[in-house]
Amino acid sequence: MAFILRRPFAVSSTISKFPKSSTSINITARPFHSTPKPSYSTTFTRTRAPLTQATKHAFTKPTPSSLSSSSKRLYTTPSIPSPTGNLTQRLLYGGAIVGGAILATNLIFNRETRSDGGMPPFERAYLNDTFLHTGLGLSIIGIAARQLHASGWSVRLMSMNPWLVVGGGLALSIGSMMVCRGTDPDNYMMKYGAWTAFNITQAAVLSPLMFLHPALLARAGLYTVAMMGGIAFVGATAKQEKYLYLGGPLLAGVCVVAASGFAPLVLPATAGTALMWTERVWLYGGLAVFGGFTLYDTQKILHHARMAQAGYMKKDVVNESISLELDFLNIFIRLVQILGMQRNRR
Repeated sequence: MAFILRRPFAVSSTISKFPKSSTSINITARPFHSTPKPSYSTTFTRTRAPLTQATKHAFTKPTPSSLSSSSKRLYTTPSIPSPTGNLTQRLLYGGAIVGGAILATNLIFNRETRSDGGMPPFERAYLNDTFLHTGLGLSIIGIAARQLHASGWSVRLMSMNPWLVVGGGLALSIGSMMVCRGTDPDNYMMKYGAWTAFNITQAAVLSPLMFLHPALLARAGLYTVAMMGGIAFVGATAKQEKYLYLGGPLLAGVCVVAASGFAPLVLPATAGTALMWTERVWLYGGLAVFGGFTLYDTQKILHHARMAQAGYMKKDVVNESISLELDFLNIFIRLVQILGMQRNRR
């Protein structure tokens, strides 16, 4: 009924399109005033339409070959344009942004370059060894975190008491780091054993990050490498001991960031505004603080290289790499959270 109300002439126009039947019915009707017995003469005429080739095939018995051929479906895959152009543009844009950021940072913070003819070979070798150990330690952390996540450690860790996780993680991290720093560099077995224990401890705490999408983690890692590379370049080419005075202010800043990180465990859930501001301090303030620590640690490494060359201390690239690893991990975690928040807003 609803169809007829929407289209009132649809039924009549459809009926008018039907072909007239070839069956003719002749009915002889009597007038109403006549009394004779009614007589009906009905004539039925049937005409048989010729069978076409399609009609013959419709009434033939199907064969297995015809059934198999009729059951086949054709699937056409739409052509997807190659994303090479978009990927190339993104790489170019990313390289331009990173290069521009490094150049701008170098021009703003590094106007007074080294006046001693550049970096000496022993400083360059010491810095290269430190970055090599930093990359090796981060690789150990990544591989160990992946293996722990595959074994189900991440699920068990997230089901634990958060105070136990934070307290145990800090105790193990600080303990293994202090053992590594206190070990003599000539004691290779003890030194690298404590360093490996420190990296595995970091992997155990960070393994729940493996629940996130690999592309998100890769982007955060790439941004962290670009950020730390640019800042380290500025620190390496700057004037000697120019940024070593930042140690005190950065230590105060990291205390504020750490306090804001503990705020969700102390503040009630109803304090929405306070939690929002503490989260911003932890995220963006942490990025600024640990970016400054990267600059400070780079110049501290070069200062230790000069002291080791003069004989005032032993070369210890393992201890130097721990500082850069902590800078990388803190920047990486915050970039992961920022990128995840941007992804959820879309």
